[in-house]
Amino acid sequence: MNKTGKKSWIAYLYILPMIVLSFVLVYYCIIDTVVVSFTDWDGMTDVFHFVALKNYIKMFKDHVFWTSVVNNLIFFVGTVFIQALLGFVLAVLLKKKLPGSNVFKAIYFMPIAMATSIITAIFRIIMDPTNGALNQFLRAIHLNGFAVNWLGDPKIALVSVIIVNIFQWMGFSMITYYAGLMSLPDDVYEAAKIDGAGFWRTTFSVTLPMLKGTTNVLIILGIVGSLKTFDIVKLLTGGGPGRSTTVMNTYLYEKAFKDFNAGGAASIGVAILIIAMVMSFLQVKFGKED
Repeated sequence: MNKTGKKSWIAYLYILPMIVLSFVLVYYCIIDTVVVSFTDWDGMTDVFHFVALKNYIKMFKDHVFWTSVVNNLIFFVGTVFIQALLGFVLAVLLKKKLPGSNVFKAIYFMPIAMATSIITAIFRIIMDPTNGALNQFLRAIHLNGFAVNWLGDPKIALVSVIIVNIFQWMGFSMITYYAGLMSLPDDVYEAAKIDGAGFWRTTFSVTLPMLKGTTNVLIILGIVGSLKTFDIVKLLTGGGPGRSTTVMNTYLYEKAFKDFNAGGAASIGVAILIIAMVMSFLQVKFGKED
């Protein structure tokens, strides 16, 4: 074996542990979930039967499943794009190196370091319809009509969950955009300034196009993150009131641990995987640079 071939084998040996771990912890679980989705396994016993596409047929006929899909879509649109927009605005402002900008960066990023259980507990207190700080503030400024049951009204419960999620993850978008801004060459901005471009023209004609790759990454992460949403919904509303905040993962949880229908839960899991793959592929395909 020549030296080139030997080096190639050594390189494969270095990545072999990661390949094995990925197969055991990720790909084996995916394959097992796909297999279980074709059975009537209850998740508790060793008894199960092959039922072909029965679980998928039931899933597609289930109105609760489609409600969860719609809620997931609303959650995705309401969080990803608003988070990206707010993160971009904050990153641009912080790049100006205003007094105290480092302190503000730490403050904006802090919610990411906090456990979701802590954030949801705080917001459940803030959004309490009777004694919550939010409604008390609205009543104090004579906006009683806006003092509503934020987590108990089916019409606005999902909006409330979206607001909490934006609060938690806006700092991630801000830091990502800030890192992208710091990597942009200064001579481009100097050329734009010489050409007479102002702040807004520079932002929309120079900064945003040059951060297209960063935006694509954030959208792809947002797609995957929104489809993985579980804890924030479970801890804030439990999927209610009614089915107004039920998302695909909370419905999967109900199928597996309340209805003891592991086969049905696995079919929902496969659907989530397929949706994530399709949406990510489309974003990569249509969002890539020429």
